[in-house]
Amino acid sequence: QVQLVESGGALVQEGGSLRLSCTASGLRFENFAMGWFRQTPGKEREGIAFITWSGDRTDYADSVKGRFTISRDNRKNQVYLKMNRLEPEDTAMYYCAAHAEYDIMLLGAHLVGYWGQGTQVTVSS
Repeated sequence: QVQLVESGGALVQEGGSLRLSCTASGLRFENFAMGWFRQTPGKEREGIAFITWSGDRTDYADSVKGRFTISRDNRKNQVYLKMNRLEPEDTAMYYCAAHAEYDIMLLGAHLVGYWGQGTQVTVSS
């Protein structure tokens, strides 16, 4: 059974930083592309950061480019999202995602194979 468990969400002030973590089990982690998505009430789930199985390629949504960094540690079955210069607009539930095909994951949340339960990030102004 595949499980993705996020942690690290918190309430933080505007301009602050957070690091989210996601621990995977039940899959061969090094064979999966990983991603971070976020969602606010009434809106679609948005992909914001992606990383290939080897970590040799990453992609970011324009809204987070230059502020957020995705990374992974295949020895620990973990993927991370370092978030700097946080803005109130970053307030959302953040989800970890896994998919066997990197390019498929880039196409949208509706194609993602596996999801975590989410961790809440709230940025106060």
